[in-house]
Amino acid sequence: MKVYKTKNGIAIEKQGRYFRPRTQNWTALMNRPNLYKALSNEIEVAQPIADFDTSTIVAPITNQEIWASGVTYMRSREARMEESKKAGGDTFYDKVYEAERPELFFKALANRTVGTHDFVNIRKDSTWDVPEPELTLWISSEGTIEGYTIGNDMSSRSIEGENPLYLPQAKMFERCAGLGPCVLVPEKFIDPNTIIELEIRRGNKQMFHGKVSVSNMKRSHTELVDFLFSECDFPNGCYLMTGTGLVPPDEFTLQPDDEIRITIEPIGTLMNKVAHKN
Repeated sequence: MKVYKTKNGIAIEKQGRYFRPRTQNWTALMNRPNLYKALSNEIEVAQPIADFDTSTIVAPITNQEIWASGVTYMRSREARMEESKKAGGDTFYDKVYEAERPELFFKALANRTVGTHDFVNIRKDSTWDVPEPELTLWISSEGTIEGYTIGNDMSSRSIEGENPLYLPQAKMFERCAGLGPCVLVPEKFIDPNTIIELEIRRGNKQMFHGKVSVSNMKRSHTELVDFLFSECDFPNGCYLMTGTGLVPPDEFTLQPDDEIRITIEPIGTLMNKVAHKN
């Protein structure tokens, strides 16, 4: 099942059919253990939707926090070490990759998050910017993984490369997170062989294209969740971006109007364009 948040309310998709659940409060609907069963019960009494308008889709978030994981793929480790080498911070990322404790950081709230077909920002004080395509977990307040969506963890590599302590500025700014297009709620955990695909286009030209399997992650999803919930409570549930294994080459940086397409089947495609710097 897929759950969409739209300008007109909430819709549940199952086998190509759309339903309007009676519960139209996002947190009340989604923050439940055994969510697949709960949504199946919702569908039994839900109103069918004849024409589902995809142009009304917005980011699937209200009062949740988005957190993120770093250096969970070998490619991310290599990129972070390269960008921070001049500042002497390259060994930090190598140690994080091998350490027992993962890198976890706060990313965004709803006010800095955009949905599919909306604009993400690049910082005006940054010179090297990339998207980071990430499988993102939807986690209940009880710490159970209940669903999956796509995250675009926009990052300033120039700022983070100056000093690892600048990570919050490199990661957190207006429109710094893309999320969507929906939350996939499967009956079982997602297949570890699921493919994450990133395409960046500039006009009619493909600037970057790559694919990576979720199975290339060094850490498990449950391991990341356990660390996140060890000293934090999330009464409304939360999202956790699980890291990226796709990083464009060092000579690439995003420009205004670039189109970023992140596809993870069976979730769908999250498309964002880059806004002009203010």
